[in-house]
Amino acid sequence: MTRMVQDYREYLKEILIPEDVLQQRIAELAEEINRDYEGKVPLLVCILRGGVMFLTDLVRYLRIPHEIDFMAIQSYGVGRREPGEIRLTMDLQSSIRDRHVILVEDIIDTGHTISQVLRLLEVRQPKSIRVCVLLDKRARREVDVPIHYRGFEIPNYFVFGYGLDMDGYWRNLPFIAVPDLNKYRPPRTLPGEEKD
Repeated sequence: MTRMVQDYREYLKEILIPEDVLQQRIAELAEEINRDYEGKVPLLVCILRGGVMFLTDLVRYLRIPHEIDFMAIQSYGVGRREPGEIRLTMDLQSSIRDRHVILVEDIIDTGHTISQVLRLLEVRQPKSIRVCVLLDKRARREVDVPIHYRGFEIPNYFVFGYGLDMDGYWRNLPFIAVPDLNKYRPPRTLPGEEKD
């Protein structure tokens, strides 16, 4: 099945955070982690998929020994379930008991999902757990969550690029962008190429 995907430049409204500014701030966050975890070996836990690019660049700046692991969740937030109720779709491969854990996330808005993830991890008895987030959309916050390492506080915009997608695409862009949703068209399948 071939899909017609609109070139992001057709609906790009603005580049909110350019690549050089992103990388500078990520290097600063890494320096904070290097300082705070000197003499320790933290486990960086990345929530798939949006946080992968952030995690990858962050660890390149780390000088301390560390390990990484991944988890994937599905957030419901609609229907009969409570906002932020999550379903674990991929669990950690490592035990976090008595470990120093840094939860690495791409964006936090309402706080419901990250709050549930923190509860899920806390019952596994880590020695400590801290949150490192690239983008904080504080204007949308409904649940207070502790953020120890914050890249940027952003306005209540829909954003894409640098791990964040538009209908599954454009995670690869090296910057954070704001789309013009009036110009955006969701991907469509080409006529005659639908699955049988």
